[in-house]
Amino acid sequence: MDQAVINANMDALLKAQQGELDAILMYNKLAEIVSERDAAVFRQLAAEEGRHASVFHNYTRKTLEPKKTKSVLVPFLYRTIGREKTYQLISSQEYSAGEKYITLLNTFADVQEVRDDEFRHGDMVKALLQP
Repeated sequence: MDQAVINANMDALLKAQQGELDAILMYNKLAEIVSERDAAVFRQLAAEEGRHASVFHNYTRKTLEPKKTKSVLVPFLYRTIGREKTYQLISSQEYSAGEKYITLLNTFADVQEVRDDEFRHGDMVKALLQP
């Protein structure tokens, strides 16, 4: 891939990479406080977010650290506003991430799989609310 193309998209790639790293930490922290059934799903999502982060890292070649904001805020929300509202918020964030990646699809073909996963993640979190 042409480095000029990567550089022209660097801000979006870095933002995507950071978001994926933040999600890994958030899902792992959430897995510590939820039911075992939900924790298994969140650990799976964390692993998949790790693969997504590596897709973006392959372009940026930058080592980023996850920001702790979501990993503190989301468990707090879980404890204060409850499971249902928190999971609805998480699923909407997954769908939103998928929408944001549309701008990268024409240039970076492997982002399609990441985008598809984000929508699937939203569905998986919503499915946890089903009996």
